[in-house]
Amino acid sequence: MTYSCMGMYCAFVPRASTTSDAFNAVAEPRRRDILLFLAAREQSVSAIVVATRLGQPSVSKHLRVLRQTGLVRTRRNGRQILYRTNPQAIRPLYEWTKTFEQFWRHQLTRVKKRAEAQAQKQISLQEC
Repeated sequence: MTYSCMGMYCAFVPRASTTSDAFNAVAEPRRRDILLFLAAREQSVSAIVVATRLGQPSVSKHLRVLRQTGLVRTRRNGRQILYRTNPQAIRPLYEWTKTFEQFWRHQLTRVKKRAEAQAQKQISLQEC
């Protein structure tokens, strides 16, 4: 059974595995935090633990999901394993969210125009 946002259990809606695709993997906010941290450069598990303030077992669990979905890659450096984002695997996420960019751009344009109008109004008031 799956817990829904309405507080009910539904036996008819199977829950998708977090490793089934990139969208399910990034549904978890802590995984998004890890991806964001790894966007700058490759990092060790210990660096990710410090940056995210999560426990090492939790970080390892999230990295395993990100690795299984292909969102991160690993490189061995001696005994240390370094993780980095995989831009090719993130591309479908970008392409999908880009569909909605027009809505964000419209909102930002409205905010910019309102701010400019208020600034112009303040300048006019100061001149009086």
